[in-house]
Amino acid sequence: MHKAGLLLGACVRSWKSVRMASSGVARRDPLANKVALVTASTDGIGLAIARRLAQDGAHVVVSSRKQQNVDRAVAALQGEGLSVTGTVCHVGKAEDRERLVTTAVKLHGGIDILVSNAAVNPFFGNLMDVTEEVWDKILDINVKATALMTKAVVPEMEKRGGGSVVIVASIAAYTPFPGLGAYNVSKTALLGLGKNLAIELAHSNIRVNCLAPGIIKTNFSQVLWMDKAREETLKEALRIRRLGTPEDCAGIVSFLCSEDASYITGETVTVAGGAPSRL
Repeated sequence: MHKAGLLLGACVRSWKSVRMASSGVARRDPLANKVALVTASTDGIGLAIARRLAQDGAHVVVSSRKQQNVDRAVAALQGEGLSVTGTVCHVGKAEDRERLVTTAVKLHGGIDILVSNAAVNPFFGNLMDVTEEVWDKILDINVKATALMTKAVVPEMEKRGGGSVVIVASIAAYTPFPGLGAYNVSKTALLGLGKNLAIELAHSNIRVNCLAPGIIKTNFSQVLWMDKAREETLKEALRIRRLGTPEDCAGIVSFLCSEDASYITGETVTVAGGAPSRL
């Protein structure tokens, strides 16, 4: 009976260890000593991602087009005891992209992770009313700058034997938002960009995946939910009867950047409360 009790106790302890490992409780700092760049990361989804990567052990360089936003985010995250620095970066400007990369290399010796989160949407209305100027701005920032930002970090990732790129797309890539036609198209393009980059960069051990958030309550998306009646309608359309938060996205990005996702590339993870997500 005593031996049986000892055996049962050992089994229980082993099962608890398995459960703790699978839940992440026993694994600390899965991104320890990794260096991460996150664009547009002083508010909303980008800020939540930067915080989570740093909480999981990474040295994070945040960025924004405005210095005061960078200063505010860095102060907040450093105040939480996190390894975070920042610099101004307008992703549409080559010199800013170069400065972001140079900053990370000077401070931390290299780059392991890029999260491309920067996006714009200067127009709300019918697709046929979108001007050439608006098309240029949306495609330049949302698509071209993502490709060029990736191009800028790849040589640094190759020096370290590999890396991870996460492109923040949108559920709009699958199910277009009314009134946001050009933005929707740019997000669909990002899925194609991610798949192509994943193929081309696999030989360098660089994984490329996309995140497709649904309607996340941020300042950027408030045109979709600021009206209370519209928010309630949106909730009714979701299997999970709530809108998302930036934190709902952050853990998925950390996972995609970790060794737990070492066999995942060219994929898109949808975080959208059950909204349809198939082309």
